[in-house]
Amino acid sequence: MDEVRNPYAPGAGVQPPELAGRDALLNDARIALARLKNGRSAQSLILTGLRGVGKTVVLNRIHELAKAEGYVSDLMEAPESRRLSELLLPTLRRAARQMSHAEKAKDLFARAVRVLKSFTLSAKLAETEFTFEYDPETGIADSGDIERDLADVFESVGTLARESGSGLALLIDELQYLKQEDYSALIVATHRASQRGLPIFVAGAGLPSLPGISGAAKSYSERLFEFPRIGALSHADALKALVDPVNELGVTYDDDALEFIVHQTQRYPYFLQEWGYGAWNVAPSSPIRRLDAESAHPKVLAKLDQSFFRDWCNPVSVICSQSPRAA
Repeated sequence: MDEVRNPYAPGAGVQPPELAGRDALLNDARIALARLKNGRSAQSLILTGLRGVGKTVVLNRIHELAKAEGYVSDLMEAPESRRLSELLLPTLRRAARQMSHAEKAKDLFARAVRVLKSFTLSAKLAETEFTFEYDPETGIADSGDIERDLADVFESVGTLARESGSGLALLIDELQYLKQEDYSALIVATHRASQRGLPIFVAGAGLPSLPGISGAAKSYSERLFEFPRIGALSHADALKALVDPVNELGVTYDDDALEFIVHQTQRYPYFLQEWGYGAWNVAPSSPIRRLDAESAHPKVLAKLDQSFFRDWCNPVSVICSQSPRAA
């Protein structure tokens, strides 16, 4: 069939397979965002799971939910080579600027910028035009201890958010790459915001080791965060992830083709998407048959070997040993 119309291609305009079966999780995020915006308590989220289960796609959807709820929201990826302060400061500055428009928040905006100036200096980061005209806030966010300083920043920007009728959503992918002291600081700052009833929502995603890392960093993290485990889809949701995108284009699958793909992928969302992509390109017409799915097999595995498995598998890798490629 026409490869240009392939509904499984990235950016094809349909809901990706990774969102099939995630309705309950997204609803929990929606409720948490609404509760925080209304001054009520809510747990933040840290999504855990192996590669290919759709954590990043879910984070993107939460990002959209936060913006719809009136939050200043940013989705970031934690790199191995940068500090948390470098990652967060541009977002915090932008958030303060966007929240400054409310008349009653003018004074709080000025204070938030002074606190950000203090944090910028204490973290030894480059200043920007945004903070040049402000003096640092003495005694706040200037200790050089990132746990204490980031908590001060969250309190200041969170107070501005509350008084301006907004909220701040910080969504961080690949959390396992944060340095231990930075991860601890993020937990402490989120805890401070929660204690003060401020509308700051933190959602992260990373590998299954994160709950243990969180508990080791701060024992109260299990009360502060939920740690939903994202894994393979149910059989019904896996079928839905394959069928729904093509149904919108008037295309169907034979039952044998569906069962073959579901079995081969072990219901992992990313693999379902790649197999659907490959089967669509091989199939001459609707319905997509088992023969089409089988014909796509070598190309799909070759593509995965060149990307997904090349980057994340080695002979002793837990990711590799638990993934569909090992089946």
